[in-house]
Amino acid sequence: MLTARGEEIDRVIGLSTGADDYLVKPFSPRELAARVRALLRRSLRQVEQPSQVYRTPHFIVDLDRHIASRRSDNLQEEPLDLTTLEFNLLATFISYPGRVWSRTQLIDKLWGNDFFGDDRVVDTHIRRLRKKLNPILLIQRLLKRLSVLGTNLKTINK
Repeated sequence: MLTARGEEIDRVIGLSTGADDYLVKPFSPRELAARVRALLRRSLRQVEQPSQVYRTPHFIVDLDRHIASRRSDNLQEEPLDLTTLEFNLLATFISYPGRVWSRTQLIDKLWGNDFFGDDRVVDTHIRRLRKKLNPILLIQRLLKRLSVLGTNLKTINK
């Protein structure tokens, strides 16, 4: 971020909103070039890391490419249409198999300090993720509920 605002609070806000660096005017061209070189060095180091792809019998989650897919019974991969938050939630669960997460831990991991609201929002996002992960199971449950409801309605109407 290149700006004329040089107060500490301005720098803190700039960096906390996503800026990789903060440079205040007037600036030295040599300092700007040195900061760009440092940023490029950091980004090139990140590229050299091995890719993180998690595979389970039912899912493939590629953390680097931000792609998730479901494996069908015939081992065909079908991409999952997930929001960024749903992808991060799935990546969190699949990265730590067997770990039990509290709502507070998930909020800290996914939203960080920027979260404001009710912690039950986690339940809503997990419910949406479940619907996208296993629509067939949800359809079977719905049909079962409808058949039970239909039976009850028939009994009531007799």
